Amino acid sequence: MGLLEAMAVRVSAGETVEFRPSGHSMTPLIRDRQQVRVSPALPATLERGDIVLARVAGTVYLHLVSAVDHANRRVQISNNQGRTNGWTSHDKVFGICVAVEGTERRRVTGKVRVTSA
Repeated sequence: MGLLEAMAVRVSAGETVEFRPSGHSMTPLIRDRQQVRVSPALPATLERGDIVLARVAGTVYLHLVSAVDHANRRVQISNNQGRTNGWTSHDKVFGICVAVEGTERRRVTGKVRVTSA
């Protein structure tokens, strides 16, 4: 199981996680190995520009929401370099990135699923 798969399992169970993803597809929003914090998401509240941990066609990505279709309970996921990964259903969106290198992301209020301890 890869890093993003493992984080998806934990976030879907209600945990907020911190980790350092590798790669350049989200530069400059997230640079290679920068620490991110991902919390469980409320998919129905997502907007274009949110960074989410989601499964698209069998692969887990930490990528952007590039389009929303809440009527059909789905979002489109893309990287920050112009590549679209595809559409995925709300139930395959595990988390929302709430911070990068300790800096809180804007527009995440009300998008985090609160879990009971």
